[in-house]
Amino acid sequence: MSLDPFDFKEPHCALCGGKDFYYPDKNKPAGTIPVPRILEKADALFDKNDYPAAGRLLENWQREAEALGDKRGELSVVSELMGYYRKINDKEKGLKSVERGLALIDELSLGGTVSAATVQLNAATTMKAFGKAADAVALYAETEKIYLENLSPSDARFGGLYNNYALALTDVKRFADAEESYKKALGVMEKTEHGEADAAITYVNMAHLYETWKEESEEFVSSCMERAKELLDTPSLPRNGYYAFVCSKCAPSFGYFGYFLEDAELKKRAEEIYERA
Repeated sequence: MSLDPFDFKEPHCALCGGKDFYYPDKNKPAGTIPVPRILEKADALFDKNDYPAAGRLLENWQREAEALGDKRGELSVVSELMGYYRKINDKEKGLKSVERGLALIDELSLGGTVSAATVQLNAATTMKAFGKAADAVALYAETEKIYLENLSPSDARFGGLYNNYALALTDVKRFADAEESYKKALGVMEKTEHGEADAAITYVNMAHLYETWKEESEEFVSSCMERAKELLDTPSLPRNGYYAFVCSKCAPSFGYFGYFLEDAELKKRAEEIYERA
């Protein structure tokens, strides 16, 4: 579905879930961007592995939101851009998107809300990816506090939080805390529909943790990688763009730990899915 400017529908706020109170303050923007449709189109492009097109789409709409003064719309797009810049390994733009996203949270007085915490989670993950693990740990802790105060312990969002939190804890050599965070992530993912793909990523991450941390790591690593393989082979997992992304993300680790057949098979699965998209 294309984003036709002549087929505009006033969006529901991606941050608060409704449109009637999209801008309750006096500083209403000159217009608002169609956030749900933008994110839908971006997701479709990511599913096709067309990162350049997804990046152009998001950057264009950020500029449009900024020109309109649509800070809520811009925040939604900036949060997506954080993930995009991580994918293409653009440190400068990635950290700028973090700076802009956190500034927008303050300007919109959204601090302490679940919506802001989700943006902060994206920001922390981007910080960690670009060498700012200590700053990321602090932001993850703040995000966890907000989630715990507002969400059910079984909410799927905790899975992503704890998995990424553990990666940053590993970078700052808090290995026992990282292991505990991974276990919390698995506890959520194992109860989530189609959570096997995310759980596989967590087991692969745990294998790398144990290699770094444990002196006799072979048994720990083997156990984690075997479990990740079982999860990725789950018949009920949808073979969609996200599954392809997970396969391509996990494949190099299988190769690194000597699972060469699994490495090749996962890359093949991802390529076949992208070709069909």
